[in-house]
Amino acid sequence: MKPFGRLLDFDQARQMALDLVKPIQQTETVSLDASIGRVLGRDVISRVSVPPFDRAAMDGYAVIASDTFGSSRGQPRKLAVTGAVFAGDLPDMRVGAGNAVQIATGARLPAGADAVVMVEETSPDGGIVNILKAVYPGANIARTGEDIKKGSMLLTAGTRLNPGKVGMLASQGMTEIEVFRKPRISVLPTGEEIAVTGSPLQPGQIWDINSHTVSAVVSLSGGEVTDLPIARDQPEALRSAIIEALDSDIVIISGGSSVGERDLMSRTLADLGEVLFHGIQIKPGKPTLLAKVNDKPVLGLPGYPTSCLINAYLLAAPMVKKMAQREFEHVTTVDLPLAEAVPGSVGRRQFLPVQIRSQKAKPLFKESGAITATALADGYIDIAANVDILPEGEVVRVTLF
Repeated sequence: MKPFGRLLDFDQARQMALDLVKPIQQTETVSLDASIGRVLGRDVISRVSVPPFDRAAMDGYAVIASDTFGSSRGQPRKLAVTGAVFAGDLPDMRVGAGNAVQIATGARLPAGADAVVMVEETSPDGGIVNILKAVYPGANIARTGEDIKKGSMLLTAGTRLNPGKVGMLASQGMTEIEVFRKPRISVLPTGEEIAVTGSPLQPGQIWDINSHTVSAVVSLSGGEVTDLPIARDQPEALRSAIIEALDSDIVIISGGSSVGERDLMSRTLADLGEVLFHGIQIKPGKPTLLAKVNDKPVLGLPGYPTSCLINAYLLAAPMVKKMAQREFEHVTTVDLPLAEAVPGSVGRRQFLPVQIRSQKAKPLFKESGAITATALADGYIDIAANVDILPEGEVVRVTLF
């Protein structure tokens, strides 16, 4: 068994991986309802003003503001009610001096009115309404274009669409929108010991976990996954599987990156292209490799489930996000005291999964093959190389998954 050579610093490895990735420039048109989470491919200029007319911001009475001056609960002003307007109505009356029109929230303001008195500040009395509090011109009115002005910049290219932004587009009558296409990511599991999830297990086999976890990370990062069949540890089978996977923008391979007699991945990738690094100075995930084949990034992740998933978060997710035009998204972190002491890792930077319990970070000490180490974790802490120990109670920064 050949040992690893010099291990690469994690920050260098991450930068090398990101440098291989170029943001997608191609766009496609999708329906508005399918656009959630997608990234706008062009600027959007507003077609109409919102609101498109002056409208009541409250239930109440449309009035001429000066008719209410001096009103109080002890000495209310009395106005004649000459009609009512509801949302969706086109009012055909005009508010004159001494008059009021009952109006519903969102209804178009009738001509002549310049304010709305909230219903809570009125007391109806037959065809008369008592005004219990004066209002100023413009009170309780949403003016035309107050929210969005026609011709203004609504959203810029590169904006990720959330429910509120989808609502903004809907306010403009848009049913389709131009977005950047999703990066296409091939996920290739390898190994004789891996069986298709749910299939009968042969002695010594385990079900494929990594394809599912890596695909989930890719999808959450904005990629479109192509799940490929399990490639066996045979030179020609592995070579053919990698060539097939290169039909995508990025190839992510799980397993086969450890240094052993039967691990063919590094040699196969070196034959097809260039291996940029094989081995990172981190725990877990030391065997991670990066190659470039046909000018496309190929990321090789360790086969152990925790190592694979942690490094999918650390390396695959940033690569996919950059390609998906989501490179600068905010990462959520929280500073918490450790629930118990954590030993460091000599010579290697450590990314340790933690749970958040009772406002403390509880380390999950499990070996790299245990999927529960990340499944039950809320995030991870980054421990510098050569730290002897982090004592209980020390405040650490938790990066949330």
